[in-house]
Amino acid sequence: MADDQDVSVEGAAGDAVSTDEDTTDAKPDRSSFVASLFNKKKKKESVCPDPDASFRYNMNFEKMGKCVIINNKNFNKSTCMDTRTGTDRDAAALNICFRNLGFEVIIKNDLTCQQMVDLLQKVAGEDHRNSACFACIFLSHGEENIIYGTDDKIPIKELTSCFRGDRCRTLLEKPKLFFIQACRGTELDDGIQPDSGVSEEPTPRCRLPLEADFLYAYSTVPGYYSWRSPGQGSWFVQALCTVLQEHGKSLEIMQILTRVNNLVARNFESRTNDPRFNEKKQIPSVVSRLTKELYFGKAP
Repeated sequence: MADDQDVSVEGAAGDAVSTDEDTTDAKPDRSSFVASLFNKKKKKESVCPDPDASFRYNMNFEKMGKCVIINNKNFNKSTCMDTRTGTDRDAAALNICFRNLGFEVIIKNDLTCQQMVDLLQKVAGEDHRNSACFACIFLSHGEENIIYGTDDKIPIKELTSCFRGDRCRTLLEKPKLFFIQACRGTELDDGIQPDSGVSEEPTPRCRLPLEADFLYAYSTVPGYYSWRSPGQGSWFVQALCTVLQEHGKSLEIMQILTRVNNLVARNFESRTNDPRFNEKKQIPSVVSRLTKELYFGKAP
């Protein structure tokens, strides 16, 4: 199965971005003035706590944390997987975005399955007590619940399980974020034309994905191809970086990812000479097990 079949894609303005074909892949103290003169310390301690603070992850740590980017571009012939042209653009854009958010970014290229396991186990075994969270990004070919190393495929769970609370104690009760740019199957989303009377934003020529508007950071939903432009990078990463650059320090993570969904759903459509892969759509999928709200910047 080929992640991202190389096909040309249009951006929001409808301009072709590549001549190549895209590819599937606290309230103030109310103490009296007199009391404040006698006990300023007491006045400070009487400030009421923010009632919403208990619902947000504590980000008041020395460091934001590490962000590991695994960028697999070239694959052994035995895998029957094509070169993922355009993935280096994704890695470079993600490096900038996550550094701007305060992460220490580590990029590793073309790793085998065992090398991916060794890398993530090593990171999970480090001391994260002074870090607020952890992020990991996979850029590779994939199948449902599977990611490819350069030599073979491996269950995603096998790579992420080393960060469980019982295996990585210093990240216990801290957010662990995984972004996965890879195919999850071979289905194609033909999209559907909304009725002008139903859509809140009537756009007769706008095609919407069939799988949109479900609330479930995978680049696509289970069973479907994930698209990538050789000239611009993957649709999902382009949208993610656009939203992070503009709102990464102001919006909550689910707001960020919802805007990413919207950008991918509305601003991208495949362009290829192969009619089987032409005019196809994509919708990312978010599965959240977070127990609190996550703001990379100061929460409102």
